[in-house]
Amino acid sequence: MTTMNHRVVLASRPQGGISPANFRLEAVPVPEVGPGEVLVRVRFLSLDPYMRMKMNDVKSYTPPQVLDEVMVGGTVGEVVASNNPRFAPGDAVAGGGGWQEFHLSDGKALRKVDRSLPLEAYLGPAGMPGVTAWHGIFNIIAPKAGETVLISAAAGAVGSVAGQLVKSVGARAVGVAGGPDKCRHAVEVLGYDACIDYRADLAGQMAKAVPNGIDGIFENVGGAVMDAALKHINVFGRIALCGLVSGGYNAEPMPIRDATVLLTQRVMLRGFILSDHLDVFPRALADLGARVASGHLKWHRTVAKGIAAAPEAFIGMLGGANLGKQLVDLG
Repeated sequence: MTTMNHRVVLASRPQGGISPANFRLEAVPVPEVGPGEVLVRVRFLSLDPYMRMKMNDVKSYTPPQVLDEVMVGGTVGEVVASNNPRFAPGDAVAGGGGWQEFHLSDGKALRKVDRSLPLEAYLGPAGMPGVTAWHGIFNIIAPKAGETVLISAAAGAVGSVAGQLVKSVGARAVGVAGGPDKCRHAVEVLGYDACIDYRADLAGQMAKAVPNGIDGIFENVGGAVMDAALKHINVFGRIALCGLVSGGYNAEPMPIRDATVLLTQRVMLRGFILSDHLDVFPRALADLGARVASGHLKWHRTVAKGIAAAPEAFIGMLGGANLGKQLVDLG
């Protein structure tokens, strides 16, 4: 086993948009395994929008990323050494190892995963993004057969699962994505009934795609996409507010152009952070894992190679360059 651990730390806080200069690649010795500890060789690193918010030193639902420390992030890998009776070398595990090749853990935040699924599935449809979609769709929007649910970032890690869950209960799924290729993927692969390319006549496409209005919105983006959707929301519509990637993570204001409909249509809008709902994980993961194993839940990943590629891949993901789940393969 190599004696060096390559990792990416936050070198500086971004001012507005982020750049590779905000990160620093380091090489440090692989840590020694102490009493009760587990050393994990990271195989795949997850890149997710919430990481952008943590880069800001502002009050939020979670403490900010510490400067000069390893960037936080979900990981899957294999145990290579263990002084913890719960884990043995060779175990496949998921946890929060961050942007690095080796992760030393006390075992409390690690969970063994079944190798019947590809390891990277536990960072996507059978992991946090999948559970986010599951909770937002089933516990907040709760669509009924025949209703219409609009999902923004429809071809992303969360949106791709959310649309399929909507379809599984007999509701109509309408996606919003950037570009014809992503919209084609949403319809032809993921099974969306329609997909709106927000880069081309958003208002006109929206009106055509939701002739009977919108009963639920799974919101990942905010901004112009959310404003356009609100014009079509039906009475007693439900909104699961999951993300604001169109600008909120850059600490920019995210106003709603016309909040009147929230009152006149008696809309329920609920923002949610998945860490507040850890109780849903066992049921959600069991359901999602079964759907992935059976092939009923389709998923796609965009993979960058090597830890040094993580910053550029992260920046690209925030700009919509990925299709499905953005991962870094650490070999």
